Amino acid sequence: MISYIGYFLILIALMNISLLIISKPLLAKITPSYDQIILSTSKLQFPIILLSFLCLVISFLHDDFSIKYISSNSNSALPYYYKISATWAGHEGSMLLWCLILSFWTFLASIYSKSLDSDFREKFLSIMGFLNLGFLAFLIFTSNPFERNISIPMDGKDLNPLLQDFGLIVHPPMLYMGYVGLSVVFSFALTCCIRNEFKPEWAQWLRPWAIISWCFLTLGIALGSWWAYYELGWGGWWFWDPVENASFMPWLITTALIHSLIICEQKNMFKNWTILLSIIAFSLSILGTFLVRSGILISVHSFANDPARGAFILLFLAIVVGGSLLIYISNSSKMDDKFNFKLFSKESFFLINNILLVTATFTILLGTIYPLILDLLGLEKISVGVPYYNSVFVPIMIPLLILAGYIPFLIFSKNKKSTGILKHIFITFLFVLIFAFISLIFLDNFNISVLIGIFIFLWIFINLFQYVYKKYCEGKSFKFIISNIGMVLAHMGLAVFVLGATIVENNKIEKELVMKIGEKIIIKDYSFTFSNIIKYSGANYKGIKAEFLVHENGQLINKLYPEKRLYFSSSMPMTEAGIGPGIGRDLYVTLGNIISENKWSVRIYYKPLIRLIWIGALIMILGGVLSIFLDRRKQLNYKEK
Repeated sequence: MISYIGYFLILIALMNISLLIISKPLLAKITPSYDQIILSTSKLQFPIILLSFLCLVISFLHDDFSIKYISSNSNSALPYYYKISATWAGHEGSMLLWCLILSFWTFLASIYSKSLDSDFREKFLSIMGFLNLGFLAFLIFTSNPFERNISIPMDGKDLNPLLQDFGLIVHPPMLYMGYVGLSVVFSFALTCCIRNEFKPEWAQWLRPWAIISWCFLTLGIALGSWWAYYELGWGGWWFWDPVENASFMPWLITTALIHSLIICEQKNMFKNWTILLSIIAFSLSILGTFLVRSGILISVHSFANDPARGAFILLFLAIVVGGSLLIYISNSSKMDDKFNFKLFSKESFFLINNILLVTATFTILLGTIYPLILDLLGLEKISVGVPYYNSVFVPIMIPLLILAGYIPFLIFSKNKKSTGILKHIFITFLFVLIFAFISLIFLDNFNISVLIGIFIFLWIFINLFQYVYKKYCEGKSFKFIISNIGMVLAHMGLAVFVLGATIVENNKIEKELVMKIGEKIIIKDYSFTFSNIIKYSGANYKGIKAEFLVHENGQLINKLYPEKRLYFSSSMPMTEAGIGPGIGRDLYVTLGNIISENKWSVRIYYKPLIRLIWIGALIMILGGVLSIFLDRRKQLNYKEK
């Protein structure tokens, strides 16, 4: 019964928003309060879809295998917390989550858009409503999560063992919050384009929405990276998987958008460019959805191939992207925009920053879709992997990261003359380079990549320190410095991430070997002793756990327990890594297949500073959140005055 209620609520949500949009010309003429109807509808969508989503969750918890989606993604032996996360583990449920989050963002947009004029607000929320309509139609016609089984199975097929992990409980919702949050940015920018104006106060209103979407994308990507590191047993944190790329591309464009909005707000410039970035950012989110949902990608993230789903998303992508770009091309020339600025100015550096970010994004896009295009044309199949991205993407990022270190200092610098700027760059560059060479003494492996990574880390940190110290010496209040701490932390987090990624990729040690119980191997300053094999049973699987004793200088410092699991319902084997964490290094062991009665294949890794990758991401997120909070306080203080 509850499944029928859930499906009925989705139908109500679809009819609610579709009838409103279809009947807009008539309603706008016969009632002067049409904007109030739009507002009420925007607020009503969220509770309706939330109730539908809760119906699906309850059905999972009650093992309602009469629903096809539940019988395909759950099992009676599955722990309850994985039953809840299974709600969005498959295609149909994840699209219901997408619609729920989209309705949530629409709800927030309707509440926090009161400062906008009524005409702008009505157009803005109508575009949000159109996006709701498209995804709800996709959900009902091709991805119904409440579809019934013709014959009810005794038990379900179980959740994919890869997804039976805490990381996959939180990773998809966080990533979707970022993806779908860009719909607010897209709808607002498109409304500005239709109105042929983009006021500085509108850029100020829009920037927190772009930042919060960026924060959720950062968190979602970081969680996915962390999950892949400890769950997949490869010991890596990023694989340039096509679906990883699909989440990374909107992140890069949103980063460019945030910087562009700063100039748009402060200098009333780059209006058309900001609108275009907003359109591209959300378009890449929908493109990522198409790549995953169509099943044309081979990835651990992708779902089964379904031509109807792929065709629908492709059509919707064409309508949204094509329609918005057509509006942009038609109206961009009518907007009053400024592009006059000096070569050595923050405007020029921000523009270079944006160009590099967009270029980097399209190199990733090319590497992701080029093999698909060749396959579609029936030509030779190729694989684009890590060497391509390292040789194309990384060189673009180096000047971008150097700019990331210098722009914060430049924004608030009083010395705008080119000679002063060049002098500062030269002195700081020389100082950082000396320290980078000195730091190489403490590393085992020296190469140019390590030098560049350490240089960029020091470059960003020293420039940020100079900025804070300069403001203090100029007599700026502590409140002024704190008000820009979000920007400082975001760039600091980027520096920490770069240091961690560079060091671990160039100084890691990896060993693949065959070990027997009682055998010992020494890696770096650590000895690993394969001491025991333990058999045990979990809730819905049986497992084998190896015990490794780790000694340093003769002292026992850790016990690692890599596992191999075999799940009952799917008979799918899984590997669980044994990890000895630390800020300075990770010790990482995975258990492979049995070779003989007493011998096993084993992988042992030493990974220096790898934790800095996720610490850097968390610092960036903290910087973004503080920026939103402090900007909000600035706006409230300004209104009070």
